[in-house]
Amino acid sequence: MKIREDFLPLSKPSIGENEINNVVNCLKSGWITTGPACKQFEDKFCELTGASRAITVNSATAGMHIVLLALKIGQGDEVITPSMTFASTINMIAIQKAKPVFVDIDYNTLNINADLIEEKITSRTKAIIPVHFAGVPADMDKIIKIAKKHNLIIIEDAAHAVGTYYKGIHAGGFGHIAIYSFHPIKNITSGEGGMITLNDEKLEKDLRLLRFHGIERDAWKRYGKGGNPEYNISSPGFKYNLTDMQASLGLAQLSRLDEINGRRAEIAAIYKTGLKDIKGLELPGIAGYSHIDSNHLFVIKVLSMDRGLFMEKLSEYNIGYGLHFPACHLLDYVKRDFGTKKVILPETERAAEKIISLPLFPDMKNEDASYVCEAIKEILK
Repeated sequence: MKIREDFLPLSKPSIGENEINNVVNCLKSGWITTGPACKQFEDKFCELTGASRAITVNSATAGMHIVLLALKIGQGDEVITPSMTFASTINMIAIQKAKPVFVDIDYNTLNINADLIEEKITSRTKAIIPVHFAGVPADMDKIIKIAKKHNLIIIEDAAHAVGTYYKGIHAGGFGHIAIYSFHPIKNITSGEGGMITLNDEKLEKDLRLLRFHGIERDAWKRYGKGGNPEYNISSPGFKYNLTDMQASLGLAQLSRLDEINGRRAEIAAIYKTGLKDIKGLELPGIAGYSHIDSNHLFVIKVLSMDRGLFMEKLSEYNIGYGLHFPACHLLDYVKRDFGTKKVILPETERAAEKIISLPLFPDMKNEDASYVCEAIKEILK
């Protein structure tokens, strides 16, 4: 086959005139930091998820940080999480001086194996952080039942899950805390940014204080018409707020969610057909419960050749790729600080050695996806 001349990236945000106009209008308004657009973005996320409250933040990592802090999860506490996730979650647990306790995954879906959670619970366990991996929801019925039995907090890592549904319920709609990401690789983007959804009024107040220096009122409320610029701080906080410029972009993206995710599903379907039954290759598994996949990532497993060589060959064909994710329990600092060198997670480690993410974004053409399929066939031969 003829090698394409232009590079096909792993991901690329889909930015149209609506997004550009929204941001320009925000710039023209004279108010560009946290204000009415952020409030509207929060309201729209409540509508999407069914949560009663939402808080914009400047990243999902920041959201995880202040959630753990507000819940007083710290030294001596344990947090159950899969190792197959982005390291930011583990970093935030570590920064809080708590201990990540890793549970193995379902090899097919790469989601946490809910049947293995209960055996990892101790008297020090405070929370469970399930990850909706690549847009496929974790088995929330089982996780909620376990959490209720042991009086544990659930914090959904919904970074991949804008448009993900489990048995008809959107991620974050189960009455617990959820955290979303709007990084440029995600299904919708605000450049950078994140959202926390929850249903607890007291926790929301604490999170808003932690998000912005410990000040009760954002600048919009202090410097708008009739606002009071005075403030007091009862406890210190961070500078983790989202701007209205970013929220304006995010609102335009959210208005296109069905279109964006629909196109992602079409690209994923081309991959599933084009790569079906190829020897030496495994496609993403299908969860055994009713769900809607946001198709955030398309992760294959390469079995018949060295993954490093496979990636080199993809580069020769001008195809981008990603690695989602290196197993967190094998990261140097995690092994050193939490003694995970001897932790045995056979399915996580088996998958971590083989996984690779293929290009998947709404503005891909059908022929781009078909090209990737044909290139992979040639490489594996």
